[in-house]
Amino acid sequence: MTEFKEMPVINDICKVLKQRLHCDFVALALQNEVGPDVRWHYATGNLNEKYKRITVRFGKGIAGKIISSGSPMMVIDFPNDIYGKVTDHPIMLAEKLVSCYAVPLFFNSSPKGVLLVGNRVLYTYSEDDQELVQDTALELEQLLQNQIIG
Repeated sequence: MTEFKEMPVINDICKVLKQRLHCDFVALALQNEVGPDVRWHYATGNLNEKYKRITVRFGKGIAGKIISSGSPMMVIDFPNDIYGKVTDHPIMLAEKLVSCYAVPLFFNSSPKGVLLVGNRVLYTYSEDDQELVQDTALELEQLLQNQIIG
């Protein structure tokens, strides 16, 4: 989203999710309006500002894979249980994440965003955890709907 404007309420939602899940990191990525690239726009629990500079191609990295597949993804033991190269997962490297769970955000029935929760230790996300992330993703879709579409 090249003309993406800051919405403090999104940071608040991410912070609440981080507290409720007791995770280390929560971030939101969105596909650019023009072209297939995906960028991380919001994060809480971040170690640095590197996430703002990460851009991945459609189908690459966690965000690109989720947007291209439209399906959730869990990584329990990074870098041991991944397909492809470690460098294909820049958000995991930048934030020193070991585990993550991420879900797509849909706009006009197409996956255009990703909500990711992560831990810097080995962690398996329970069904309750996954449901909470999914519910939060739906809330974010509603908030962002007008901005993405409008």
